[in-house]
Amino acid sequence: MCVFCGSSSGNDARYRDAAGDLGRVLAAEGHRLVYGGGHVGLMGAVADAALDAGGEVIGVITQHLVGAEVAHQRLSTLEVTASMHARKARMAELSDGVVVLPGGFGTLDEAFELLTWNQLGLIGAPVVFLDIAGYFEPLFEFVEVAVRAGFIKDRHADLAQRASTPAEAVRLATSPPAPFSPKWIR
Repeated sequence: MCVFCGSSSGNDARYRDAAGDLGRVLAAEGHRLVYGGGHVGLMGAVADAALDAGGEVIGVITQHLVGAEVAHQRLSTLEVTASMHARKARMAELSDGVVVLPGGFGTLDEAFELLTWNQLGLIGAPVVFLDIAGYFEPLFEFVEVAVRAGFIKDRHADLAQRASTPAEAVRLATSPPAPFSPKWIR
């Protein structure tokens, strides 16, 4: 299970609590956590919780970030890539589903790249946003606006799923992916 999340903890303790809860749920249900490899922010919280609960945790991080000394040193496996693109591709390759926790530009970049890959039929992995304290509400409002404006098809908007608890997020992310619906072929 891939988790995209912030390298910061944010300013609401509920974000960090949810990250820890998600790590524990993944470990308890026997899912391997694949994430960005950092020890900081929500990334560190989800990894530490999964490890402390006996889970397997694979970090995938760029050489640049290892050099910035943010790599987690306690992981089951730490893979180092040359680029951010290679990092995202490797994380997708290692995962069957994705849970997105609160985060910033990098988190959204990762989530939207995998949503795009799903839309294009390059992968078939559920992408679930764990909406803690309404964090992703504006994002889902944007998706609705983009559908109404004709930039996202209804069937593709459904590729972005939303959950309110870690257990629900894991359940959705481990469900069969939405059937592939080509973007340009009618």
